Amino acid sequence: MKRIIGCNAAYGVGGIGQLLAHMVEESRTTRTLCRYLTPKGKPDDSHAQTVQVPWWTRYVHACPPVRWSPSWRNHLSNEAYDRALAAMLPANGTAYMGFVGKALRTFQAAQSIGYDRLELIAANSHVDNVAVQHKQAAEHTGMHDTWLNGAQQRKTHAEYDRADAIYVFSEYARQSFLEAGVAASKLIRIQSQPAPRFQPPETRPDEGAFHVVYVGRLDATKGLPLLIDAFAQWPHPNARLTLVGGWSTSAMRRYMQAALRADSRITVAPGDPLPALHTADVFVHPSFEDGFGYAPAEALACGVPVIVTEDTGMAEYITDGVNGYVVPTGDTDALIKRLDAMATHPLATTTSLWPDATAHPVTTAN
Repeated sequence: MKRIIGCNAAYGVGGIGQLLAHMVEESRTTRTLCRYLTPKGKPDDSHAQTVQVPWWTRYVHACPPVRWSPSWRNHLSNEAYDRALAAMLPANGTAYMGFVGKALRTFQAAQSIGYDRLELIAANSHVDNVAVQHKQAAEHTGMHDTWLNGAQQRKTHAEYDRADAIYVFSEYARQSFLEAGVAASKLIRIQSQPAPRFQPPETRPDEGAFHVVYVGRLDATKGLPLLIDAFAQWPHPNARLTLVGGWSTSAMRRYMQAALRADSRITVAPGDPLPALHTADVFVHPSFEDGFGYAPAEALACGVPVIVTEDTGMAEYITDGVNGYVVPTGDTDALIKRLDAMATHPLATTTSLWPDATAHPVTTAN
Protein backbone atom coordinates (compact mmCIF):
# COMPACT_ATOMS: atom_id res chain seq x y z
CA MET A 1 0.00 0.00 0.00
CA LYS A 2 1.19 3.51 -0.85
CA ARG A 3 -0.90 5.78 1.36
CA ILE A 4 -1.51 9.47 0.67
CA ILE A 5 -3.00 11.41 3.61
CA GLY A 6 -4.73 14.78 3.19
CA CYS A 7 -5.67 17.15 6.00
CA ASN A 8 -6.55 20.84 6.39
CA ALA A 9 -4.77 21.13 9.75
CA ALA A 10 -1.05 21.51 10.38
CA TYR A 11 0.82 18.46 11.64
CA GLY A 12 0.31 18.15 15.41
CA VAL A 13 -1.65 21.40 15.81
CA GLY A 14 -5.03 21.18 17.53
CA GLY A 15 -7.17 18.07 17.77
CA ILE A 16 -7.33 17.43 14.01
CA GLY A 17 -3.61 18.09 13.62
CA GLN A 18 -2.86 15.57 16.35
CA LEU A 19 -5.01 12.97 14.62
CA LEU A 20 -3.07 13.70 11.43
CA ALA A 21 0.24 13.26 13.27
CA HIS A 22 -0.96 9.98 14.75
CA MET A 23 -1.94 8.54 11.37
CA VAL A 24 1.19 9.85 9.65
CA GLU A 25 3.49 8.26 12.23
CA GLU A 26 1.57 4.98 12.29
CA SER A 27 1.72 4.84 8.49
CA ARG A 28 5.41 5.68 8.60
CA THR A 29 6.01 2.86 11.10
CA THR A 30 4.17 0.34 8.94
CA ARG A 31 5.98 1.65 5.84
CA THR A 32 2.72 2.47 4.09
CA LEU A 33 3.23 6.26 4.05
CA CYS A 34 3.86 7.71 0.61
CA ARG A 35 3.08 11.37 1.27
CA TYR A 36 0.86 13.62 3.35
CA LEU A 37 -0.67 16.89 2.19
CA THR A 38 -1.14 19.60 4.81
CA PRO A 39 -0.84 23.37 5.34
CA LYS A 40 2.27 22.71 7.44
CA GLY A 41 4.10 19.43 7.89
CA LYS A 42 6.49 18.13 10.49
CA PRO A 43 9.79 20.07 10.27
CA ASP A 44 12.29 18.61 7.80
CA ASP A 45 9.92 15.81 6.83
CA SER A 46 10.44 14.66 3.25
CA HIS A 47 7.01 13.01 3.25
CA ALA A 48 5.20 16.33 3.83
CA GLN A 49 3.81 18.39 0.96
CA THR A 50 2.36 21.85 1.57
CA VAL A 51 -1.16 22.64 0.41
CA GLN A 52 -2.19 26.27 0.33
CA VAL A 53 -5.69 27.25 1.39
CA PRO A 54 -7.34 28.94 -1.64
CA TRP A 55 -6.81 32.71 -1.36
CA TRP A 56 -10.42 33.58 -2.14
CA THR A 57 -11.86 31.80 0.91
CA ARG A 58 -11.04 34.66 3.26
CA TYR A 59 -13.11 37.04 1.09
CA VAL A 60 -16.04 34.65 0.98
CA HIS A 61 -15.93 34.32 4.76
CA ALA A 62 -16.11 38.09 5.16
CA CYS A 63 -19.28 38.40 3.08
CA PRO A 64 -22.79 38.25 4.54
CA PRO A 65 -24.50 35.91 5.25
CA VAL A 66 -21.50 33.54 5.42
CA ARG A 67 -19.67 35.72 7.94
CA TRP A 68 -22.53 35.24 10.43
CA SER A 69 -22.78 31.47 10.03
CA PRO A 70 -20.17 29.18 11.65
CA SER A 71 -21.63 26.19 9.80
CA TRP A 72 -21.38 27.76 6.34
CA ARG A 73 -17.89 29.10 7.04
CA ASN A 74 -16.87 25.60 8.07
CA HIS A 75 -18.53 23.89 5.11
CA LEU A 76 -17.14 26.28 2.50
CA SER A 77 -13.64 26.07 4.00
CA ASN A 78 -13.81 22.28 3.96
CA GLU A 79 -15.10 22.24 0.40
CA ALA A 80 -12.40 24.62 -0.84
CA TYR A 81 -9.65 22.61 0.80
CA ASP A 82 -11.10 19.32 -0.44
CA ARG A 83 -11.01 20.64 -4.01
CA ALA A 84 -7.45 21.92 -3.54
CA LEU A 85 -6.38 18.46 -2.35
CA ALA A 86 -8.14 16.80 -5.28
CA ALA A 87 -6.34 19.05 -7.74
CA MET A 88 -2.87 18.12 -6.48
CA LEU A 89 -3.42 14.46 -5.59
CA PRO A 90 -0.29 12.47 -6.52
CA ALA A 91 -0.74 9.83 -9.19
CA ASN A 92 1.57 7.32 -7.51
CA GLY A 93 -0.62 6.45 -4.52
CA THR A 94 -2.80 3.39 -4.11
CA ALA A 95 -4.75 4.44 -0.99
CA TYR A 96 -6.08 7.86 -0.02
CA MET A 97 -6.85 8.76 3.60
CA GLY A 98 -8.91 11.90 4.20
CA PHE A 99 -10.78 13.56 7.04
CA VAL A 100 -14.56 13.71 7.40
CA GLY A 101 -16.10 16.72 5.68
CA LYS A 102 -13.16 17.38 3.37
CA ALA A 103 -12.66 14.11 1.51
CA LEU A 104 -15.45 13.63 -1.04
CA ARG A 105 -13.86 15.54 -3.95
CA THR A 106 -10.50 13.93 -3.24
CA PHE A 107 -12.14 10.48 -3.07
CA GLN A 108 -13.62 11.12 -6.51
CA ALA A 109 -10.25 12.23 -7.89
CA ALA A 110 -8.47 9.24 -6.33
CA GLN A 111 -10.90 6.78 -7.90
CA SER A 112 -10.58 8.46 -11.28
CA ILE A 113 -6.78 7.93 -11.36
CA GLY A 114 -6.82 4.37 -10.11
CA TYR A 115 -6.49 4.40 -6.32
CA ASP A 116 -7.93 1.14 -5.01
CA ARG A 117 -8.60 2.06 -1.36
CA LEU A 118 -10.38 5.04 0.23
CA GLU A 119 -10.00 5.64 3.96
CA LEU A 120 -11.80 8.17 6.16
CA ILE A 121 -10.76 9.57 9.53
CA ALA A 122 -13.75 10.42 11.73
CA ALA A 123 -12.71 12.93 14.37
CA ASN A 124 -16.28 13.02 15.70
CA SER A 125 -19.05 10.50 16.21
CA HIS A 126 -21.42 9.72 13.32
CA VAL A 127 -22.58 12.97 11.72
CA ASP A 128 -26.24 12.24 12.51
CA ASN A 129 -25.36 11.94 16.20
CA VAL A 130 -23.39 15.19 15.99
CA ALA A 131 -26.49 16.91 14.58
CA VAL A 132 -28.66 15.60 17.42
CA GLN A 133 -26.18 16.63 20.10
CA HIS A 134 -25.61 20.09 18.62
CA LYS A 135 -29.38 20.62 18.54
CA GLN A 136 -29.46 19.66 22.21
CA ALA A 137 -26.71 22.19 22.92
CA ALA A 138 -28.73 24.93 21.23
CA GLU A 139 -31.86 24.01 23.19
CA HIS A 140 -29.97 24.00 26.49
CA THR A 141 -28.06 27.23 25.94
CA GLY A 142 -30.15 29.24 23.49
CA MET A 143 -27.03 29.69 21.36
CA HIS A 144 -26.89 28.25 17.83
CA ASP A 145 -23.21 28.03 16.95
CA THR A 146 -22.91 24.57 15.46
CA TRP A 147 -20.28 24.03 12.75
CA LEU A 148 -22.60 21.53 11.04
CA ASN A 149 -25.31 22.24 8.44
CA GLY A 150 -27.37 20.17 6.04
CA ALA A 151 -24.92 20.51 3.16
CA GLN A 152 -22.05 19.29 5.33
CA GLN A 153 -24.17 16.45 6.67
CA ARG A 154 -25.09 15.25 3.16
CA LYS A 155 -21.47 15.44 2.02
CA THR A 156 -20.36 13.45 5.04
CA HIS A 157 -22.90 10.71 4.30
CA ALA A 158 -21.50 10.48 0.77
CA GLU A 159 -17.99 10.11 2.20
CA TYR A 160 -19.14 7.32 4.54
CA ASP A 161 -20.67 5.48 1.58
CA ARG A 162 -17.53 5.72 -0.57
CA ALA A 163 -15.02 4.86 2.14
CA ASP A 164 -13.61 1.35 2.34
CA ALA A 165 -12.62 1.97 5.96
CA ILE A 166 -13.59 4.52 8.62
CA TYR A 167 -11.18 5.17 11.49
CA VAL A 168 -12.69 6.10 14.87
CA PHE A 169 -10.93 7.05 18.10
CA SER A 170 -13.30 5.96 20.87
CA GLU A 171 -15.95 3.39 21.66
CA TYR A 172 -18.46 6.24 21.88
CA ALA A 173 -17.75 7.14 18.26
CA ARG A 174 -17.72 3.51 17.14
CA GLN A 175 -21.10 2.79 18.72
CA SER A 176 -22.62 5.85 17.06
CA PHE A 177 -21.63 4.47 13.64
CA LEU A 178 -23.01 1.02 14.44
CA GLU A 179 -26.29 2.55 15.62
CA ALA A 180 -26.48 4.48 12.33
CA GLY A 181 -26.21 1.22 10.37
CA VAL A 182 -22.54 1.32 9.33
CA ALA A 183 -21.10 -2.20 9.12
CA ALA A 184 -18.71 -3.14 11.92
CA SER A 185 -16.31 -4.53 9.31
CA LYS A 186 -15.89 -1.01 7.91
CA LEU A 187 -14.83 0.50 11.24
CA ILE A 188 -11.27 0.54 12.54
CA ARG A 189 -10.73 1.66 16.12
CA ILE A 190 -7.53 3.58 16.84
CA GLN A 191 -5.86 4.09 20.22
CA SER A 192 -4.79 7.72 20.48
CA GLN A 193 -2.47 9.28 23.04
CA PRO A 194 -1.77 12.79 24.38
CA ALA A 195 1.38 14.42 23.03
CA PRO A 196 4.57 13.62 25.02
CA ARG A 197 5.09 17.24 26.08
CA PHE A 198 2.07 16.98 28.38
CA GLN A 199 3.67 15.82 31.62
CA PRO A 200 2.94 16.60 35.28
CA PRO A 201 4.91 19.42 36.92
CA GLU A 202 7.66 18.45 39.33
CA THR A 203 5.66 20.19 42.04
CA ARG A 204 2.10 21.43 41.87
CA PRO A 205 2.02 24.94 43.37
CA ASP A 206 -0.42 25.81 46.14
CA GLU A 207 -1.97 29.07 44.94
CA GLY A 208 -4.48 29.26 47.76
CA ALA A 209 -7.37 28.82 45.35
CA PHE A 210 -9.21 25.94 43.72
CA HIS A 211 -8.29 26.26 40.05
CA VAL A 212 -10.76 25.00 37.41
CA VAL A 213 -9.50 24.88 33.80
CA TYR A 214 -11.20 24.46 30.43
CA VAL A 215 -9.35 24.17 27.10
CA GLY A 216 -10.99 24.34 23.69
CA ARG A 217 -13.33 26.37 21.51
CA LEU A 218 -15.51 28.74 23.48
CA ASP A 219 -18.89 27.78 22.08
CA ALA A 220 -22.20 26.21 23.03
CA THR A 221 -21.55 22.83 21.41
CA LYS A 222 -18.57 22.41 23.76
CA GLY A 223 -20.87 23.15 26.71
CA LEU A 224 -19.13 26.35 27.74
CA PRO A 225 -22.30 28.16 28.92
CA LEU A 226 -23.08 25.11 31.06
CA LEU A 227 -19.69 25.39 32.76
CA ILE A 228 -20.01 29.13 33.34
CA ASP A 229 -23.52 28.71 34.77
CA ALA A 230 -22.33 25.93 37.08
CA PHE A 231 -19.36 27.99 38.22
CA ALA A 232 -21.61 30.98 38.97
CA GLN A 233 -23.93 28.81 41.08
CA TRP A 234 -21.18 26.90 42.86
CA PRO A 235 -20.78 28.24 46.42
CA HIS A 236 -17.08 27.45 46.76
CA PRO A 237 -15.55 30.49 48.51
CA ASN A 238 -12.15 30.45 46.82
CA ALA A 239 -12.36 29.12 43.28
CA ARG A 240 -11.22 30.51 39.94
CA LEU A 241 -11.88 29.47 36.36
CA THR A 242 -9.43 29.76 33.45
CA LEU A 243 -10.74 29.33 29.89
CA VAL A 244 -7.97 28.58 27.39
CA GLY A 245 -9.44 29.24 23.95
CA GLY A 246 -11.21 31.75 21.76
CA TRP A 247 -14.67 32.38 20.32
CA SER A 248 -15.72 32.58 16.68
CA THR A 249 -19.16 34.20 16.82
CA SER A 250 -20.36 37.63 17.90
CA ALA A 251 -23.03 36.00 20.10
CA MET A 252 -20.38 34.12 22.08
CA ARG A 253 -18.23 37.25 22.27
CA ARG A 254 -21.13 39.16 23.84
CA TYR A 255 -21.91 36.26 26.16
CA MET A 256 -18.31 36.00 27.31
CA GLN A 257 -17.92 39.73 27.82
CA ALA A 258 -21.01 39.71 30.04
CA ALA A 259 -19.75 36.67 31.97
CA LEU A 260 -16.35 38.28 32.58
CA ARG A 261 -17.98 41.49 33.80
CA ALA A 262 -20.27 39.54 36.13
CA ASP A 263 -17.60 37.31 37.69
CA SER A 264 -14.02 38.48 38.25
CA ARG A 265 -12.97 34.91 39.11
CA ILE A 266 -13.18 33.98 35.39
CA THR A 267 -10.32 34.69 33.00
CA VAL A 268 -9.80 33.92 29.31
CA ALA A 269 -6.24 32.99 28.35
CA PRO A 270 -5.79 31.88 24.72
CA GLY A 271 -2.53 30.17 23.85
CA ASP A 272 -0.56 27.22 25.17
CA PRO A 273 -2.66 25.30 27.74
CA LEU A 274 0.31 23.71 29.50
CA PRO A 275 0.92 26.50 32.08
CA ALA A 276 -2.74 26.45 33.10
CA LEU A 277 -2.75 22.65 33.37
CA HIS A 278 0.30 22.75 35.64
CA THR A 279 -1.63 24.84 38.18
CA ALA A 280 -5.06 23.23 37.70
CA ASP A 281 -6.95 21.29 40.37
CA VAL A 282 -9.55 20.01 37.93
CA PHE A 283 -10.20 20.13 34.20
CA VAL A 284 -13.81 20.36 32.99
CA HIS A 285 -14.85 19.17 29.52
CA PRO A 286 -18.64 19.75 29.39
CA SER A 287 -18.98 19.03 25.65
CA PHE A 288 -22.28 17.98 24.08
CA GLU A 289 -20.32 15.79 21.63
CA ASP A 290 -16.70 14.85 21.14
CA GLY A 291 -15.33 11.86 19.27
CA PHE A 292 -12.26 11.65 21.52
CA GLY A 293 -11.15 14.78 23.35
CA TYR A 294 -7.44 15.59 23.25
CA ALA A 295 -7.79 18.42 25.77
CA PRO A 296 -8.98 16.23 28.68
CA ALA A 297 -6.45 13.56 27.67
CA GLU A 298 -3.69 16.17 27.95
CA ALA A 299 -5.01 17.21 31.35
CA LEU A 300 -4.90 13.62 32.62
CA ALA A 301 -1.35 13.26 31.30
CA CYS A 302 -0.45 16.34 33.36
CA GLY A 303 -1.87 14.76 36.52
CA VAL A 304 -5.08 16.81 36.45
CA PRO A 305 -8.35 14.96 37.13
CA VAL A 306 -11.16 15.68 34.67
CA ILE A 307 -14.92 15.97 34.57
CA VAL A 308 -16.33 14.91 31.20
CA THR A 309 -19.81 14.25 29.85
CA GLU A 310 -21.30 10.96 28.68
CA ASP A 311 -21.23 12.19 25.07
CA THR A 312 -17.48 12.28 24.69
CA GLY A 313 -14.99 9.60 23.77
CA MET A 314 -13.01 10.40 26.91
CA ALA A 315 -15.72 8.93 29.14
CA GLU A 316 -14.30 5.41 28.70
CA TYR A 317 -10.96 6.54 30.14
CA ILE A 318 -12.42 7.88 33.39
CA THR A 319 -12.77 5.90 36.61
CA ASP A 320 -15.07 7.84 38.94
CA GLY A 321 -13.29 9.09 42.01
CA VAL A 322 -9.87 7.98 40.73
CA ASN A 323 -8.99 10.26 37.82
CA GLY A 324 -12.22 12.21 37.53
CA TYR A 325 -15.95 11.86 36.96
CA VAL A 326 -18.39 11.34 34.11
CA VAL A 327 -21.56 13.46 34.30
CA PRO A 328 -24.80 13.42 32.27
CA THR A 329 -24.59 15.71 29.25
CA GLY A 330 -26.17 19.10 29.84
CA ASP A 331 -26.68 18.56 33.59
CA THR A 332 -25.57 21.67 35.50
CA ASP A 333 -26.49 20.24 38.92
CA ALA A 334 -24.39 17.12 38.32
CA LEU A 335 -21.44 19.28 37.29
CA ILE A 336 -21.72 21.39 40.47
CA LYS A 337 -21.89 18.22 42.56
CA ARG A 338 -18.71 16.83 41.02
CA LEU A 339 -16.87 20.14 41.32
CA ASP A 340 -17.74 20.12 45.00
CA ALA A 341 -16.48 16.53 45.34
CA MET A 342 -13.20 17.51 43.68
CA ALA A 343 -12.72 20.47 45.99
CA THR A 344 -13.49 18.35 49.07
CA HIS A 345 -11.33 15.40 48.01
CA PRO A 346 -8.60 16.69 45.64
CA LEU A 347 -7.29 14.24 43.06
CA ALA A 348 -4.63 16.34 41.30
CA THR A 349 -1.17 14.73 41.45
CA THR A 350 2.39 15.08 40.18
CA THR A 351 2.03 11.76 38.34
CA SER A 352 0.09 11.09 35.17
CA LEU A 353 -3.57 10.11 35.48
CA TRP A 354 -3.76 8.92 31.87
CA PRO A 355 -4.70 5.21 32.04
CA ASP A 356 -2.46 2.47 30.76
CA ALA A 357 -3.15 1.98 27.05
CA THR A 358 -3.13 -1.81 27.55
CA ALA A 359 -6.40 -1.40 29.43
CA HIS A 360 -8.02 -0.24 26.17
CA PRO A 361 -7.03 -2.78 23.51
CA VAL A 362 -8.12 -1.70 20.03
CA THR A 363 -7.75 -2.58 16.39
CA THR A 364 -4.83 -0.75 14.81
CA ALA A 365 -4.48 0.65 11.32
CA ASN A 366 -3.71 -1.62 8.39
